[in-house]
Amino acid sequence: MNTLHRFLAGNASWFLAVGIQSVLFSWLVTMVLHESPARVGMAQMTLLLPVLLLLLVGGGLADRHGGVRIAVTAQMLAAVPPLALAVVILLDALTFSMMLVYGAAMGCVQAFVTPARDGLLNDVAGSRVQRTVMLASLTQFGCQIVGVALAGSAEVLGAVPLLAVQSLIFVAGAFALRGLGSKAKRESKEHLKLLAAIIEGARSVWHSPPMRFVCLQNIAMGLFFMGSFIVTMPLLVREVYAGSAADLSIVNGVNACGLALTIVLLLRFGDLSWPGRTLLLSQGIGALILLVGGLVSSFPLFVCVMFFWGICGGFAMTMARTIVQELAPPEQRGRIMAFYGFTFTGAGPLGALLNGSLVSALGPKGALICASTGMVLVMLVVGLKSPLWTVRSHHLTRSEV
Repeated sequence: MNTLHRFLAGNASWFLAVGIQSVLFSWLVTMVLHESPARVGMAQMTLLLPVLLLLLVGGGLADRHGGVRIAVTAQMLAAVPPLALAVVILLDALTFSMMLVYGAAMGCVQAFVTPARDGLLNDVAGSRVQRTVMLASLTQFGCQIVGVALAGSAEVLGAVPLLAVQSLIFVAGAFALRGLGSKAKRESKEHLKLLAAIIEGARSVWHSPPMRFVCLQNIAMGLFFMGSFIVTMPLLVREVYAGSAADLSIVNGVNACGLALTIVLLLRFGDLSWPGRTLLLSQGIGALILLVGGLVSSFPLFVCVMFFWGICGGFAMTMARTIVQELAPPEQRGRIMAFYGFTFTGAGPLGALLNGSLVSALGPKGALICASTGMVLVMLVVGLKSPLWTVRSHHLTRSEV
């Protein structure tokens, strides 16, 4: 197994387990504990808040000590919280507080896995960064589909077997990444203290207009799109469509299918020369599609909307990541990819609280309409004020940084 295959195997294991978690966590909080919209938002926030606090630290450590070491250690640790939660459920001691503890633990692990794994991508990509991003994204979304489908059986199998499987998958992925060997880069700036190194990466992003505006739209995605997906969607399935874990799995799975289809098309037809234009158009169209999701009145139609929303998300996420991967200086890649992830995932806690409040005030459909409107406005500003429309892949030069 070559380095690319090992990288993709580690990627696959993480997102297969996360696919299980995405449905299982929402199901336990929303439908088993039957918590209010505000508490659903709070629970989802605990998954994301540690990322906000620790993601930049994780990127700095990956640059200093090597992405392989950090990713393997963090992914092994990720196997512990699912097993602990399984024990809690076996003892019939599941409470909202226990879900908060589980969410915080998994968020801490993700803060170290994500930048370490993203920093490794260029090591295995060679000169084909955009194609490797596509392969990694296809692996991500494909495995999420499988994980989501497995989690859809929660009401039949129960949570405990699924949590055990999730834990084993994390361990398997850690062993796959371990085979990459040590890729630590001992650059001349390694002597920088961790805080100084993090600040240096943030400064590099700020001084690059393309990366800066990609991160701005990332923040909007975290507030309006991620918040809608992790808070509003489960509540919509529960309160508007009287759905079950299987219905929640269908919504998540169909969305992931749209994401995966996009990557397949990109791989089939080759790299895109204008990733900035693709990013702007896909985000704008995606926001309008989400608006339609707040207007439809039947579950099958809503599922169709989620599929097309996923297609737009596949284009947007791949192009945003490609732009940053190509522009990041090699010696700062872990920190810059951490900052990139920080702007998206770090905005998630605020997005979870915002969308929980919107659902409480306006209902799930009204919350979707508000979120989509907010995203349209942000993308109009980014499209008019940023240089993203002119950014070309494989022609990005260091002068643009």
